[in-house]
Formats: sequence, C-alpha cells, structure tokens
Amino acid sequence: MKALVRGALLLALVASSCKSPKPLPLIGGEIPVRSTEKILERALAHEHPDTLRYYSCRASVELKTPESTRSFKAVIRMNRDSALWASVMPLLGIEVARVLVTPDSLLILDKLSDRYFRGDTAEVRRRFGLHPGLDLLQQALLGRAIGLDADSKYRNDREDGRYVLTTKAKRRFVKAANEVAGGEDDDRDGMNERRLERTLRQAEEQEAVVMRYWFEPDQFRVTRVQLADLVHDRTADVRYEERGGPEVDHLPTRIRITLSEPGRQASGTLELSRIERTGPLPMNFRVPEKFTPMP
Repeated sequence: MKALVRGALLLALVASSCKSPKPLPLIGGEIPVRSTEKILERALAHEHPDTLRYYSCRASVELKTPESTRSFKAVIRMNRDSALWASVMPLLGIEVARVLVTPDSLLILDKLSDRYFRGDTAEVRRRFGLHPGLDLLQQALLGRAIGLDADSKYRNDREDGRYVLTTKAKRRFVKAANEVAGGEDDDRDGMNERRLERTLRQAEEQEAVVMRYWFEPDQFRVTRVQLADLVHDRTADVRYEERGGPEVDHLPTRIRITLSEPGRQASGTLELSRIERTGPLPMNFRVPEKFTPMP
C-alpha cells in the first residue's frame, strides 16, 4: 500500500553453489526471488528474544492530529508485557504530564491543569477515538515484526526494493466484508452494527485483521508493519525509519506510527536516544488529591 526505496542492491545479490555459481533470478530489475519460508526464517532470526524484559530511552516526539501538531521531549520506560511509562517535559526539563499504559488501561496526569484521566480500553477508545494499546507500543519500541508467526500463511511479494509478506485473508470473510461495505468505493461509516455482527458470524471470524510486513533484502530486518481491520476500516501503520548499531542490538532510533479510522487520523514520530535495556525500572504514578478528573 505504500513503499520505500529502490537502490543499487542488484550488484551484490548473487548466490553461489559449490560447483557453479549462479545468480538468483531477478524479476523486473528488482530484488531476487525468495521463498516465503526463507524470508520468514531470516526475518524471525532478527526478532529480539523474550528475555529482553526492560527498556528505557529519551525521546523527541512529534504528534499530529487533524486539530494540532505538538512536539515535546519525554523519558520512556518499559517493563515488558506489564506497563509502559512516559514522563513528558516540553519546557526546560519540567515535567508537565505523565502517562502509564497497562494491558487494559490508560492513565494520564496533566500537571498543567491539575487533571487526570483513568480508563479501560473501551473507555479510551470512546474518549480519544484511537488507541494503540500496550502490546503495539512495546513491540514498536523493540522494532519487531508485530504478530509475525512462523506457522501462519503469507503471500510473498516484492515492492520497491523490499520483500513484502501479507497474511492470507479467508475468501469467505473478504466476500462478506465487501457485502457489508457495499463495495470498495462506498462510505463505511454508516455500517449497521447488526449487519456487522452477522457478517463476522458468517465469515466464522472473531477478528478480521490483515497484516503486511516489509523487510530489507540484505539483513531481512523489518522496516514497516501494517495492521488493517477490514470491517471497521481501522489501520495501524508502523515504520522503522532508522535503527541503531550492534551496541543497541539494532533497536529503532526513529519510528513513525500512524493510526487511522474513518474520518480521523493521528500520527506520531519518535526520535529515540540513550537506549538502555536494564531494570527493573521505576514507574511512579500517583494521582495527587487536588487533581480532578478530565471533563
């Protein structure tokens, strides 16, 4: 759906055998053909092991919504699978906000107005419209191919100098989703909830998410992940635009995350530095008595 770079990769992409070296087949002047199994094998080899439990960094963040663009500095800490904590400091190192994301909740302290927000996942979505969730944020900070599974079936493509793997959606579901949507060009905002539930039952699916992965052709590190909810027309697009060196296990140093749904889109760009992987990490979060709930 979107793409990245073409380049001078053709010169080095040659395979050799013991007896007679042969170049790998090239298609349309692009990168060599690789099997889905080989791409999966190489890509999964770069996934950070689950033993990486702690993560912290300094971040320069730019957030864009239809209403505004905001830039600020932050300290980010992560205890894997349990919480992500951030302290926001846009002015002279003085903390103005604090955020805590858990698997099922979001907490925000607004120190400028002495207000706070506390809500579960459903309430966060009602209040803010878009909610990336703890797992997506943590996987993105670690530069992972979110949800990539060695046992899943993928379609294999090449796009602008990258290998692309796409999950294979069930034909019954795609047909049912198109029936509800009324075709690709129709407006999906008015989909009837009962028809939506019936469609999901007909397709025998509890979720309908198509996932796409873009991999660089030399080291097979993931450069982009896209998660698309076919029925609700929601999309999360994560791009790893820059990575550090071996001293930080090639963790991302620049990440762009875009969340979209009908009528709304929000994006954030994170420039990451001073990455550490030791812990446990403190995640202090106390709501002062004088603070009042956000209206």
